[in-house]
Amino acid sequence: MRILANIMHVPGRFRLFVAFAVAIASRATPATAQSTQDDSVPRAPVRQTRACVVARIVDGDTFTCRGGLRVRLLGIDTPEKSQQPFGERARSALAERLPLGSKVLLERDVQTRDRYGRYLAYVWRDSVLVNWVMLRRGWAVLYTAPPNMQYVEHFRKAQRAAREEAAGFWSIGALECAPIEHRQGRCD
Repeated sequence: MRILANIMHVPGRFRLFVAFAVAIASRATPATAQSTQDDSVPRAPVRQTRACVVARIVDGDTFTCRGGLRVRLLGIDTPEKSQQPFGERARSALAERLPLGSKVLLERDVQTRDRYGRYLAYVWRDSVLVNWVMLRRGWAVLYTAPPNMQYVEHFRKAQRAAREEAAGFWSIGALECAPIEHRQGRCD
């Protein structure tokens, strides 16, 4: 109510703009808080973790730790660099969640390396599962690769909610050509 009272003191032509901005801000916060409660977001690692300090973001699902360890986020796939501008936006979304120098925990699953030698991990920063956040915010799609299926049900729910809410890439149809289909030359 205090905010609404202050809006009345804004000069006429800006009053509508300020009221609109306040309305959007007031809706965004509860929706974000609500979604993390309703989506059954994982709360803590279940398997052993190892520490990492983020040194470089490669793309939307790969980064490097200090010391040179290349990490591939498990359970997600993001647009390739060649899928511009979407590849760069996915990279930026991961960079927002993993600032350079930030400390993260890497939780492994059954298989620890992919065919490129990257360490496969669920990435936790400040008790938040980054892989899940990328899906829930619509910057990634679900990518299952058995036997690494630990959080697959959480991830399915996160992707479904992002798609229904037209979050991230879902709002502009950027995921109509899934990254894996793009890599295989099935669509452009």
